[in-house]
Amino acid sequence: MADEKRIWRIVPDTSVIIDGRLSSRIKSGEFGSAEIIIPEAVVSELEAQANKGREIGFKGLEELSELRKLADRGDIQLQFSGVQPTLEEIKLSKEGRVDALIRQTALDMGGLFVSEDRVQSLIARAKGLDVEYMHPKVLDPSELGPLKVEHFFTDDTMSVHLKNGVSPMAKKGPVGQVRYVRIREEPASSQELSSISKELIERARFDPESFIEMSSSGATVLQIRNMRIAIAHPPFSDDMEITVVRPTVVVDLEHYRLSDKLKERIISQRGILIAGPPGAGKSTFAAGVARYLNDHGQVVKTMESPRDLQVPAEITQYSPLNGRMENTADLLLLVRPDYTIYDEVRKTGDFLIFADMRLAGVGMIGVVHATRAVDAIQRLIGRVELGVIPQVVDTVIFIDKGEVAKVLVLAFTVKVPHGMTEQDLARPVITIADFETGKVEYEIYTYGEQVVVMPIGPSRESRKPAWRLAEEEIRNVISRYATGPVEVEVTSDDSAIVKVFDEDMRKVIGKGGNVIDRIENILGLHIDVREIEAETPKSTKGLKQGAERKAFPGKAREPAPEISAPASPVHPVIERTKKHLIIGAPELAGRDVEIFIEDEYLFSATVSRHGDVKLRINSDLAMEIMEAQDSGDFVEVRLI
Repeated sequence: MADEKRIWRIVPDTSVIIDGRLSSRIKSGEFGSAEIIIPEAVVSELEAQANKGREIGFKGLEELSELRKLADRGDIQLQFSGVQPTLEEIKLSKEGRVDALIRQTALDMGGLFVSEDRVQSLIARAKGLDVEYMHPKVLDPSELGPLKVEHFFTDDTMSVHLKNGVSPMAKKGPVGQVRYVRIREEPASSQELSSISKELIERARFDPESFIEMSSSGATVLQIRNMRIAIAHPPFSDDMEITVVRPTVVVDLEHYRLSDKLKERIISQRGILIAGPPGAGKSTFAAGVARYLNDHGQVVKTMESPRDLQVPAEITQYSPLNGRMENTADLLLLVRPDYTIYDEVRKTGDFLIFADMRLAGVGMIGVVHATRAVDAIQRLIGRVELGVIPQVVDTVIFIDKGEVAKVLVLAFTVKVPHGMTEQDLARPVITIADFETGKVEYEIYTYGEQVVVMPIGPSRESRKPAWRLAEEEIRNVISRYATGPVEVEVTSDDSAIVKVFDEDMRKVIGKGGNVIDRIENILGLHIDVREIEAETPKSTKGLKQGAERKAFPGKAREPAPEISAPASPVHPVIERTKKHLIIGAPELAGRDVEIFIEDEYLFSATVSRHGDVKLRINSDLAMEIMEAQDSGDFVEVRLI
């Protein structure tokens, strides 16, 4: 009968249930009086998603509830059929296990198989099913109305913070003057937040210029046009919360009034870190740099998670490929952009990816959280080999309150670090200088097994108050042993330099270094004792455990004051190690001496407080002493 109303038997898959359009088509009469067969595999998949806290799971379960209401009203017939997937099959749903069970239910029950999944529909048609492929819903941008959450924004609102049972809050004001203020007295309710959340997720799914960035247990991240949205709910958070962030301004690089010299440096394919505290305007500056590079003929890409930099359409924004930024980096190395903007560089993996791309020849700009410009560089230490840091990062631009507050440049050299005087202490050093003045402000180098970041010429006012207190305490303790003045300078949290007159050094150091060892144990600091007039290390080898004092052949020294020490020459105990030749004379600890071989002067040195003089095993002096010892010649140590 042509006029008889058609009775549909419809088997939907998971994508159709999540979309929610099946109930809409029933209400419109298109599927009136239909028999809806829901595969048990669909229910199990939605349940698994909901148990993980994912919004798509809850959305699908809401659609099932709506279908049940329609069945209770008599609009449709609703039944559930098929087998439930095993736990292993649910875990392997991405490999198609659950989809296969859904198709099998459709084959067993017959009827119209409805899917929004292109691959699923093609396989079902190949299996002989009657298939309707529903194209994913896409809204015309002109049809999109304002979102509920947009009513909380004003022109100067940077972010909106909504939480169940709490009055809505927002960050408002220009960069550098942002205030966290209450924007409504009435607290947000769970029902209101659920409605806002559902609307945001639907917009992200259907708006062609929006997307779901991440969906995991208890958290969903969306990008809707220029808004970045984070939705959190239990068990991830203690209660439901929605945070919406959007840029308030789009700033070109000209706004920052950069010098031509700095602009030339930026455009010359370098490794640059844009650093600053949260909310300082780092991403805004990075977007301005991206536009500047694009305008000057550079191929620019971005690596972001989530993607929220406001850049022109010519600049492609990449997110983690298959959830891993390493995969994105591999792709970009094939694309070979002139510059890549990496927003944000936080974890060790991020720094390694940044370094790998930079060393491959790609210009890199990374956005880093830091409270000082030098802190951004220190975050590379231990993650990137020290010697290649200047090749990875040669410029740090520090942003504070929306302005360029500091620019540092890095360079690699071999020199004696600042504050050291002996030439055998020369080593590779990374200098960190102010870009505008060229003045070196920090040096980075290794000392033993430690990496030292040493400020150059810091003002006394900028030093820690605790250091000044420590200096006074050290001065009080040392004054018990020294009769003359005592100068103290704390150089780090665990070391200090003490300067006394030459005649007081013996008392401060003690025999074999026993006095200074006891003082160090009392104070909990390493103390380097030096002479006030000469200002050169006299007793502790510069720094404890590791620094060698160079012997200066033929160097004349001032006679030391008379003290109780052997007047006759000392025949030292000579030991050989893999690295050193050790001349032991504990009775002359802390004294200036001359070394002789069979009455022939060899060199002058200062015996350490531990009673020895160390020479490098491969030095000419060490070789001469070992040859003399092997041939039976006497080696003597004499007081100067």
